[in-house]
Amino acid sequence: MRLDKDPSSKGLIFDLDGTLADTMAIHLEAWKKVGRNHGFEYPEELFYELAGTPTRKIVPILNERLNLGLDVEATVREKEGAFLASIGEVKVIGPVAEIVRKYHGIVPMSLGTGGTRDLASLTVKAIGMERFFVAMVTADDVVRHKPEPDTFLKCAELMEVPPRLCQVFEDGEQGLAAARSAGMIATDVRPYLL
Repeated sequence: MRLDKDPSSKGLIFDLDGTLADTMAIHLEAWKKVGRNHGFEYPEELFYELAGTPTRKIVPILNERLNLGLDVEATVREKEGAFLASIGEVKVIGPVAEIVRKYHGIVPMSLGTGGTRDLASLTVKAIGMERFFVAMVTADDVVRHKPEPDTFLKCAELMEVPPRLCQVFEDGEQGLAAARSAGMIATDVRPYLL
């Protein structure tokens, strides 16, 4: 079975990190570098549990769960700087990119990410996919982030497609929960990326 558009969907929404762009290992390594600099280890299972959560919201979770005292803004800058140092290594995820190319100009498509606008824009440019989307909603554009539905609801609004007719492609539990909460068709891409 191939990853594809649901026949009933009239608008497609794509998560970025881990769904369209193969960035998860680079984000994890950036967090590991921050951990080495501050004397802690970011557990890999926690990293994947929080996939889709904005960095600004991850820092307080790390402080609480790992008994740390990281400054939120300084840690966000440090982690994003570590990621940007390796942005040249980012690759597009083939099966998802195929869908984007196949339906470009046929149905409206948008990106809904927990990343910041600056980082997301650089990531989309690094994989050469910036021309395919009518909108991009980032952590900077909504107050409530995944697993809340706001990111994807804003995408639907910008595409002018009712939420129930939108299909979301996601690799994270937080994002899949957000898509379901928005009343959208939630598609977990992970089984297709093996």
